[in-house]
Amino acid sequence: MRRYCGERGHVAMEHIAALLLVIGCTNSMTECRELQVPVSVFETADECTAERPFAIGDVQGQAQHIVARCLAVDPALEDDYDQIVWNVGPDGNLDASLAISSLVVASNTIRPEKGYVSQQ
Repeated sequence: MRRYCGERGHVAMEHIAALLLVIGCTNSMTECRELQVPVSVFETADECTAERPFAIGDVQGQAQHIVARCLAVDPALEDDYDQIVWNVGPDGNLDASLAISSLVVASNTIRPEKGYVSQQ
């Protein structure tokens, strides 16, 4: 089951190193959805890993099967990420990553017929 998450709000932090993704599924793993947790962005990967069991505890009962994963955030791309792409396999394994939407670039294909470049 592949899911694409839309835009996420920005959090006022100096740097985000990890994002906690929590997914809840039916026992058959055929229907899954993102579950909201109190804190989902962290300044270090270690903070995310430490919070993961507590976050799972916070959403206990919202789904029959809950999986969570900390996703590394590339600081150079922090403001560009706008999607979380995730898939939960039949075995309950969560595969997830942050993504940047494909950009559409417009360009003018009509070029002047000049065969030279001049500079004054």
